[in-house]
Amino acid sequence: MAIHCHTGQALPAATLSEIHDMLSLALDATARPNGYSQGEREARSYVRSALRRTEKLMGVQA
Repeated sequence: MAIHCHTGQALPAATLSEIHDMLSLALDATARPNGYSQGEREARSYVRSALRRTEKLMGVQA
């Protein structure tokens, strides 16, 4: 369950960029041609979702 902080303070663009890069690296590092277990598919789905949200916060068109 996500907990949202409504302090009105946004993350700096550099921090969002770092988060984006880490999520991208996590997907790249776990990629494999032979398929994934159910748990791996679910985890990668969460990472892709976080990556899309980060891109939205950054204003990046994916």
